[in-house]
Amino acid sequence: MRRLLWAGLLPRGAGLCAHELFVATVATSRWGSRFNVPPSALLVARPAGVCSMMKLPVQASAQGLDAAFVGVPLDTATSNRPGARFGPRQIRAESAMVRRYNGSTGAAPFDSLRVADLGDVNVNLYNLPDSCRRIRESYRDIVGSGCVPLTLGGDHSITYPILQALAEKHGPVGLVHVDAHTDTGDTALGEKIYHGTPFRRCVEEGLLDCSRVVQIGVRGSSYDPDPYEYSRDQGFRVVPAEECWRKSLVPLMAEVREQMGDKPLYISFDIDGLDPAYAPGTGTPEIAGLTPAQGLEIIRGCKGLNVVGCDLVEVAPMYDASGNTALLGANLLFEMLCVLPGVKTV
Repeated sequence: MRRLLWAGLLPRGAGLCAHELFVATVATSRWGSRFNVPPSALLVARPAGVCSMMKLPVQASAQGLDAAFVGVPLDTATSNRPGARFGPRQIRAESAMVRRYNGSTGAAPFDSLRVADLGDVNVNLYNLPDSCRRIRESYRDIVGSGCVPLTLGGDHSITYPILQALAEKHGPVGLVHVDAHTDTGDTALGEKIYHGTPFRRCVEEGLLDCSRVVQIGVRGSSYDPDPYEYSRDQGFRVVPAEECWRKSLVPLMAEVREQMGDKPLYISFDIDGLDPAYAPGTGTPEIAGLTPAQGLEIIRGCKGLNVVGCDLVEVAPMYDASGNTALLGANLLFEMLCVLPGVKTV
């Protein structure tokens, strides 16, 4: 029988008496997997161990992994309240509540894929273009190894260099973008890179398959009479929040699946796509947004698609003392993991 290592977070026998070690060993033999498995809180206290995503092992390289969680603690491109640099850390802390199986969908990602936490990209907080370079180069290595990145942001500017790296491998990708804002601005204060411009930059560089882009949950006041004009001119499908109120999004996602086909798809989920009643911990909140249940419908609606990467951005924990915004982020990232190609159901 295997000794207790529990995802590489505990040294052999650390803090365990012989009886506890025996019980844990029996449990791992019964529920064990040849993949990395999050430790059960029935055997390992949630506050114990290294604060990685779902307490998974932390690796320096994506080699040998099918998917990996990656933090990008950058918020120097924010336009309102900063703080998303602390998002990855808090999402990891709250992810201790996320368990191994998806009881609603039956997804068993840790019986299907080898998953780990790759830590954080070493961003340059004093130089945004240099941060973009660092992100792009880090993700080039990750996707080059055949690993699907699931990103903990960070502000939404980080999606631009991530998509630069993904497009090098996959070509132009489709996009399911959940957000209160289209993030297709051109410049702000004379700068072309900030968290309101990533998808315009992506269009300009040919990183997106514009016929396969859908933006869901957009809303709020705007600088222009028609804030969605640029998106629609590129061929994006725009679904304002008002079209989502008081309804299930399952029918919408059936249409999205048909639109996306079997070509590569990226999921980018800004936590401000959800209503601030549920996710107040963010930098640019807008009223009357989506519900967490609708967020789940969107992500689960991507099951069966060729998802090549995902991100969850704009969690700024200091504006939500309850931790619920980061907890939502952790659960949404788990749901993204559950819809990756190759994930089995039980």
